[in-house]
Amino acid sequence: MAGRKQFDIAAALDAAMIQFWRAGYADTSVDDLSRATGLNRSSIYSSLGDKDTLFLRCLERYSTRYGEKYDAALSCAADRPLAAARAFFDVTLERIADPGLPDGCLVAQTVMASPALSAGVAARAREAIGFQHTRLRAALKAGRLDDEAADSLATHLAAVNQSLAVMSRAGTSTEQLRAVVDVALGAVAQRVGARDRHAAAGPRPR
Repeated sequence: MAGRKQFDIAAALDAAMIQFWRAGYADTSVDDLSRATGLNRSSIYSSLGDKDTLFLRCLERYSTRYGEKYDAALSCAADRPLAAARAFFDVTLERIADPGLPDGCLVAQTVMASPALSAGVAARAREAIGFQHTRLRAALKAGRLDDEAADSLATHLAAVNQSLAVMSRAGTSTEQLRAVVDVALGAVAQRVGARDRHAAAGPRPR
């Protein structure tokens, strides 16, 4: 059919995302993207955009894909906040363990490369990092932690989650990464236990 695209845009975006994820924005050329997607330069520009535009599309694709997984993992936080936190980290650990995916996190490595990025790309990466804290904070509040506890614990868990991505790139074993997660989950268990003890004690008599 005349004018019909002869390639799968979703597959091309996935291939470009993997290329950016593996090599980083600065070290990925349009020729690299051409080899990864199987498209020539003119097809990339006409259908996927210039390098900045394509990278933003890939970053959005990555953020949406894993954001949905994190949201699903945290959906039980109201009744089981500790189980939700464990499921949240499982999303990251399963991604790291997948041999078909690069190590690390596309969002985290993008934030670390901010000086080499355009202002728009750097801002979008920072926003994606912020979403992780926001979803964790909302989940912990749903688990009936107070504002201060939910905020500080969300900051801690988000930081640990990003550190897993960096550590995996440095060759840290799965067993060591799980040990890091267990320490973080201990902090969740402590806060949840404190909440439950406070609730059981009830209001102080006047």
